[in-house]
Amino acid sequence: MKFLDEAKIYLKSGDGGDGCVSFRREKFIEFGGPDGGDGGRGGDIEFVCVDNLNTLIDFRYKQHLKAGRGAHGMGRNRSGPKGKTISIKVPVGTQILSEDKKEVLADMTAAGETKVFLRGGDGGRGNARFKSSTNQAPRRYDPGWPGEELWVWLRLKLIADAGLVGLPNAGKSTFLSAVTRAHPKIGDYPFTTLHPNLGVVRRGNDEFVLADIPGIIEGASEGAGLGTRFLGHVERCRVLLHLIDATGDDPMHSYETIRKEIEAYGGGLSDTLEIIALNKCDAIDDEEAEWLANELKTATGRDVMRLSAVAGAGVDDVIWRLFYVIGMLTEAKAEDEPWEAHSS
Repeated sequence: MKFLDEAKIYLKSGDGGDGCVSFRREKFIEFGGPDGGDGGRGGDIEFVCVDNLNTLIDFRYKQHLKAGRGAHGMGRNRSGPKGKTISIKVPVGTQILSEDKKEVLADMTAAGETKVFLRGGDGGRGNARFKSSTNQAPRRYDPGWPGEELWVWLRLKLIADAGLVGLPNAGKSTFLSAVTRAHPKIGDYPFTTLHPNLGVVRRGNDEFVLADIPGIIEGASEGAGLGTRFLGHVERCRVLLHLIDATGDDPMHSYETIRKEIEAYGGGLSDTLEIIALNKCDAIDDEEAEWLANELKTATGRDVMRLSAVAGAGVDDVIWRLFYVIGMLTEAKAEDEPWEAHSS
């Protein structure tokens, strides 16, 4: 299944049915009178959040969604049936944006959440509604009210507890495959990952969701490479794991590049708690790895962890640190109190 995290769709709720003009005419019944029923209400457009989807690819092939029209009223005071409601299933984390993408109209964040987005038009009144002592044979009826129509954008922001960020070839996909059962594409060339990947990290009875996003390069906020669009998938993360390639030319520059692009992206992502880890330490000697870690610690003011996703060295230490931070943030949220993380 292909990954698609943005889609533009057209929505239209159903029009209401017209009211009916009808008179009761039966043999041996002296007084018949008007008996035209009301039109049925148009169908609604509703969104349903489900947890077995992780892409918006369905909306690439079906972009126009219209609810059913209410049936017209009928004689014998029969109202028309309501039009068919359209239930649109979207993945957890889907945002519904206005056509110009400037306003968030809805944010679907929990499985089972249902939101009536466009209400169907009301049905028109039949002539039985207009009968009075001075107008006993009305021939008036009301047409049904039109439904609502709207172009909207759907934007998927994956729900994950922790997110992996770093330059291309920092070893993010390798780390994800080492700690979860996910099987992302891995290669010795940049931009191996072209769309976000999710995996579940399990240790004993505890687990958390880890997201790997495509590598960001310098100038991504201005459209270079794959841009910063995929950073939206780690906006909701509680903690970021920033992987830095220990074999790179300038690890400090690599760190500053990612931080600059995160700050340029905005969305409050720069305030997310960050854990820094020096990856591929098996490819250099211990003294050089320790020196690089100390240099990064001096420049950032935070502890720098060392690991090798390929060799498995230091991976468990990083995972337990993530478990600890996510658990502390969960407790702080439950108590509705801010929690300040320390570098120790």
